[in-house]
Amino acid sequence: MYDLKIVGGTIVDGTGLPRFRGDVGIRDGKIVDVGACAEPAKATIDADGAIVAPGWTDIHTHYDGQVSWDEELAPSSIHGVTTAAMGSCGVGFAPVRPTDRKRLVELMEGVEDIPGTALSEGISWEWETFPEYMAALDRMPHTIDFLCHVPHDALRVYAMGERAIASEPATEDDVAAMRALLREALEAGAVGFSTGRSDNHRSVHGEWTPASEASARELAGIASAFQGLGHGVLQAVSDFDVLHGDEHFEREWGLLEQMLEAAGGRPMSVSTMQRDHQSKQWRWIFERASRCVERGYDVRCQVAPRGIGVMLGLTATFHPFMGFPSFKAISQLPLAERVQRMRDPALKAKMITEKSEPVAGDGSMLPPLADFFLSNLDMVAMRLFRLGEEPNYEPTVQMSFAAEAMRRGEPVLSVIYDAMLENDGASLLYFPVYNYSGMNLDVVHEMLTHPLALPGLSDGGAHVGTICDASFPTFLLTHWARDRERARLPLEQVVRMQAHDTARFLGLDDRGTIAPGQRADLNVIDFDHLRLMHPVMQKDLPAGGQRLMQHAKGYLATLVRGEVIAKDGALTGARPGRLVRAGR
Repeated sequence: MYDLKIVGGTIVDGTGLPRFRGDVGIRDGKIVDVGACAEPAKATIDADGAIVAPGWTDIHTHYDGQVSWDEELAPSSIHGVTTAAMGSCGVGFAPVRPTDRKRLVELMEGVEDIPGTALSEGISWEWETFPEYMAALDRMPHTIDFLCHVPHDALRVYAMGERAIASEPATEDDVAAMRALLREALEAGAVGFSTGRSDNHRSVHGEWTPASEASARELAGIASAFQGLGHGVLQAVSDFDVLHGDEHFEREWGLLEQMLEAAGGRPMSVSTMQRDHQSKQWRWIFERASRCVERGYDVRCQVAPRGIGVMLGLTATFHPFMGFPSFKAISQLPLAERVQRMRDPALKAKMITEKSEPVAGDGSMLPPLADFFLSNLDMVAMRLFRLGEEPNYEPTVQMSFAAEAMRRGEPVLSVIYDAMLENDGASLLYFPVYNYSGMNLDVVHEMLTHPLALPGLSDGGAHVGTICDASFPTFLLTHWARDRERARLPLEQVVRMQAHDTARFLGLDDRGTIAPGQRADLNVIDFDHLRLMHPVMQKDLPAGGQRLMQHAKGYLATLVRGEVIAKDGALTGARPGRLVRAGR
């Protein structure tokens, strides 16, 4: 007898092959039969009219702190994700000495916009070493499975102390210490090593991240810890110094190649996006990755399924008037009082004539882009939109605030001001920063269809006051496999990309397809009616911290290890998820 049988669904099995109608028989947390499942079952799920797909594997999240206090790991767990990899971009919380905990919190707060007070109060700190960190997390049940990257910043601070923060070069002894720490973690089951080299990543005090300027010697020396192991991946994010010319791109890519080679050919993924100031850089990354593949290396490009942007509003971390003197004078008032004051025509008339004071620079975690945005609202309004109750992530120029202001014959700032007060100040504006130079997602289509592309960059658990991109898997389904009027992708291809391809990249062979012997990590989806809801700000983090949460309608059931963790978009209370120890 099956423990559970999913009956009458249309199976999209994750291999990329055409969908077919059939049943799925589950026993002891695994799929035992697919197609004609004759045995009776203790329980059934009626999937008539729905698709049955593998659970999604998200290769790029930041639940590193949240996972130590939160069993749910939402929003990922309510968007069909059944396995998530944490520790991306070089930031995380292990290894760590007690004296450095505050420093790592400040890094995560600045780089990933997670409230430091929430992290400080919520993290259990039951560890010092990375194996102790994994053991602590493994003792706590969760909704979904998760894997841990070893973050470069934490390694550097542990090995070098104050010298790591001062951006001093690592000595040979420092590199040897970091290599040994990484090897210890990998042998305990860490999934890989991540490093961050982005100028946009700052601590809460505006400082560079410890690993941002690490040398090729340091990166290669650390990565040599992979040699002789049969598991583990590398993950990197870099700006590639494109503002300084093509030669800097070549030098930076060469540095990543040295790390790749030192790791003995372990797979590597590189965050890839279109940046306005160098709109063809993403093509260079794909080209260099292709050359590495021709030489026998496994290099993939992590891409997002939509614009990488921010949501702005009075409840969010960032909004268009935050640097204006008249707003700063009322910024500490409760939301309702701020809205009431801002509805005063006299205050509005004064505020929209002001200029923004700097909000970035020394002592601020905000990147220089923030000041450019606030000082050039008339220009950026061409790419600033209402998000809408049914979120539109591919808006046209005609939907922008600049176009609306022209139609209404009003100043742009006046129109933006009024929009921020809608829904009693809870409305959100959308500003796609990357992947939107052409004012559409055509470039994203090119990225997604490249053979070296991997869907990623969801940043689940991070940027909680400005984004909610943990909904990427749902958007990939709805927008690219169903709703887009042109250049749609086959549903079978989309499912394979975010179930099979992501799992196999991480070295997980036991999930990602619907076949006998695979884990029963599954999604039952009303595909015709699947849709994203408008994000809402909720205060449910420790110390009263707030975060954006985005729900979806259409996930009839999500299963992890054969247990239903979510039903009709709501979590059930089941906690079958555990730490996955890579290589075991």
